[in-house]
Amino acid sequence: MSVMDKVQELIEAPLSAAELVVRYQDLCDNRCFANVPGKIEIDVWGRLVMTPPSYYHGLVQGRLCRSLAALGGETGVETAIATATGLFVADVTWASDQFIRAHLGEIALQQAPEVCIEVVSPSNSRNELEGKTAAFLAAGAREVWIVYLKSKRCEFYGPQGLTDRSNFAVDLSELFKQ
Repeated sequence: MSVMDKVQELIEAPLSAAELVVRYQDLCDNRCFANVPGKIEIDVWGRLVMTPPSYYHGLVQGRLCRSLAALGGETGVETAIATATGLFVADVTWASDQFIRAHLGEIALQQAPEVCIEVVSPSNSRNELEGKTAAFLAAGAREVWIVYLKSKRCEFYGPQGLTDRSNFAVDLSELFKQ
C-alpha cells in the first residue's frame, strides 16, 4: 500500500458528533476565523454554514438572556452543540447549575442544555428550523424555542412536539419591545 492510499481525499460518510467537535475546535483555534462576523455551523459533511445576525436579532438574544436569568443556572449565547445531524450553534441556551458543572470547559457540547433557542433570521428555512429543533431535542434539550422577530411570537417544542407554552416559568412580555 502506498502513502497515497492512506490519504483521505473526501468525506465518505456523515461525520460523527465527535468528529464535528474536532473540526469546530480547529475552527476556533484558526486565526483566520477570529474576526468572522456571525455564527459558523458545520453540517454532517463538513461544510461550513455561516449566518450574519442583525442588530435586532442580538437585542432579542440579550433580552432572552435577561428573562432566563430568573431561572438561576446560566444562559449562553452562540452555544455550539454537536448533534447526530450536524454541529449547530444555538442563538441562546439555558443550562442548570448541574449541567454547567458537568460540561464546563467543553468547546462544543455533545449534549444539549435544557433549553435551546433559535431566533429566526430571514435566511432561515422551515426545514432548517425543524431539523435544528429535532437535533437539539435528540441531543437532550428539554425544550426548544423558536422566536419569530417579524411576527413577534414564540413557539415552544418538547419531546412530544409543539406545546402551548414553555414549562419554564419565564416572563417574555418585554421580548419584542420597540
